[in-house]
Amino acid sequence: MLAAGLACCAIAHAGNQKEEALADSVRLALANAIKDARPPQPVFRDEAARQRYQQWLAVMSERLKRKLPDAQSRTEFLETAWYEATRAGLDPGLVLGLIQVESAYRKYAVSMVGARGYMQVMPFWTNVIGDSDRKKLFHMQTNLRYGCAILRMYIDMEAGSLYLALGRYNGSRGRPEYPNAVLSAWKNWQM
Repeated sequence: MLAAGLACCAIAHAGNQKEEALADSVRLALANAIKDARPPQPVFRDEAARQRYQQWLAVMSERLKRKLPDAQSRTEFLETAWYEATRAGLDPGLVLGLIQVESAYRKYAVSMVGARGYMQVMPFWTNVIGDSDRKKLFHMQTNLRYGCAILRMYIDMEAGSLYLALGRYNGSRGRPEYPNAVLSAWKNWQM
C-alpha cells in the first residue's frame, strides 16, 4: 500500500492535452520560438529593470529553496524560467505557478498521459514544432521554452483569456479545476 501511495505522488498533474491542427504560420512561429538553444542572456532596458530582476531572483530563490535545495541549480532554473517566460510575453510568476501545479518542480516528472518535465509538455509537440527528440523534454531550457511558447500560443488562440488558455494547455478546457489551481499557485510567485 505504501508503494502504491508513493507511486501516486510521483505522477504529475497534466491533463490529456490534445494535438490540434495548426496553421502553417503558427507552426512555423512555434518552431522558430523553440529552435534557438542558446543559454538565456537577459537584456535590461535600464539599471532599474536590472535591479528589479535581481530582487525578483533573490525573493524567488528563497521561496523555491525547499523544492530545489541546490543553490546553483535553483539559480539556473529561475534564470531560465524568467528568461523563457519574458521571451514569450508571460509573467514569470505565472510560469512558476503552472510548474508548481504541473510537476511540483520535478524535472523528470511524467504524467499518466505521457506529458514530460517541469511544464509537462506532451511529446507530440516534438513532432509538430521540434526535431522529434522527445528526450529533450527533460532538458530544463528546452522544456521551459516549449511550455512557454505553447502557453503563449494558447493565450493568443483564446483572445487573451488566460483562464481558457490554461484549460487548453492542460487539456481540460471548460473545466475550472486546473485554471483555478494555476491561478491560485501564481499568487505564491508574485512579488
